[in-house]
Amino acid sequence: MAEISSSTQVTGHCLCGAVRFSATLHDREFGACHCGICRRWTAGVFLAVECSGLTVEDETNLGVYRSSEWAERGFCKACGTALFYRLREGEFGAVSLEALDDREGFAFTGQVFIDEKPAYYDFANATKNMTGAEVFAAFGASEGNSAS
Repeated sequence: MAEISSSTQVTGHCLCGAVRFSATLHDREFGACHCGICRRWTAGVFLAVECSGLTVEDETNLGVYRSSEWAERGFCKACGTALFYRLREGEFGAVSLEALDDREGFAFTGQVFIDEKPAYYDFANATKNMTGAEVFAAFGASEGNSAS
């Protein structure tokens, strides 16, 4: 298991390798987003690692979709891999856990938009769970558009 002291640079890529990125992680914790947009975008839940300093090597095959007034999602235009979620302003971002080159040593610690999770699946892990209202309150955003 790789230890992260204060922050670590990580790399990742899409399924076909056309989009490669790097980002800074501050810990090795990941969470699941159950919002309707993430579930439709990934055909499941979005398992993500919070990051900052997200950079893409060559943006030729990078697609970016503005999913709300404050956030956007990145994906590969060639193979369709869902790669990241980021706020349009500020440094906050989250990269797909499964797009990282090194996925060892991560701990599943939280779930957001738990109130939007369908009844047809559950995770057995004990995690911190937040509703959509709690997420918006934590980030100081309006609940006018529940799209994250």
